[in-house]
Amino acid sequence: MSEHAYGPGEGPTKSVSVSVHEGTIAALRSRVGKRGISAYVEAAIQRQIERDQLDELIAANEEMHGPLTQEEIDAAEREMFGGGQGDRVVA
Repeated sequence: MSEHAYGPGEGPTKSVSVSVHEGTIAALRSRVGKRGISAYVEAAIQRQIERDQLDELIAANEEMHGPLTQEEIDAAEREMFGGGQGDRVVA
């Protein structure tokens, strides 16, 4: 039987065993209840994979082009948020 390569969030579900601190489990249950744990953990893992992939993309870009300068970061922030500090919207 050949194993199919699924992406994050795809394919059938499969039970695995993980070790988690009791305090973390208590905090999790208080947020999602006993039956919402799997969905919460699945979403958290998917977000972490996305962050890991973004880190890898940034590292590859920096390897090719060097790190961003502070001037480039400032210019990007001005483009995204506006020119003055008063223009920045805080949610």
